[in-house]
Order: sequence, then C-alpha cells, then structure tokens
Amino acid sequence: MNRYENIPTKNNTKNQKVTRSILYPSIPRNESDLYIYTTPGDRLDLIAHSYYGDVNRWWLIAQANALGKGTLVIPAGTLLRIPQQYDNIIDEYNSINNLGYGSI
Repeated sequence: MNRYENIPTKNNTKNQKVTRSILYPSIPRNESDLYIYTTPGDRLDLIAHSYYGDVNRWWLIAQANALGKGTLVIPAGTLLRIPQQYDNIIDEYNSINNLGYGSI
C-alpha cells in the first residue's frame, strides 16, 4: 500500500493536484532492532520486503537511519538499523498525519 494513498490533496494556484507535506515520526533505538551490513545491490525497498514483507515500508529504514531523500540504493558495507516494532511507528505516522488506523 502506498504511504501517500490517504494523504489529503488540494489544488494549487495552477489547478494542479498536490499532496500536502508528510511528517515522519522519530524512531528511537530499541533493544529489538536488528542491525545488518548491506551487500552489493541492496536497496531500501528490497530490504523492507525482506524484513517487513512490504516494499512500501522502506521509509521506516530510511527514517531510522537518517538517510534522507535521494535514492533507494545503499552502498555495500553500510550498517543499517532495522526497527522491529514497526506497528507502533506506523500508528504514530498515521496519528501525526491525521490518518485513520491501518492507513499504511
């Protein structure tokens, strides 16, 4: 499911549909977090699929590792933190973006 799916849109002055800004929760370290070193060809979406069963949850890993915007490709040998209590993080994401339960 696309994380933008339930984000409200509006028309700008050029009558183009735009999505409002998305807010992301901070993701504090937790004892249950996993740590991995990336290998050649690793991408955030593929790692998210491996650990969460959903390629659309790549942003959880990006946010937990302060990767910012840019690319899904991660250089080989990068140490990544993989949050395991992601249900709480998704609930907070939905709450701060005024979305209903189960939105993403």
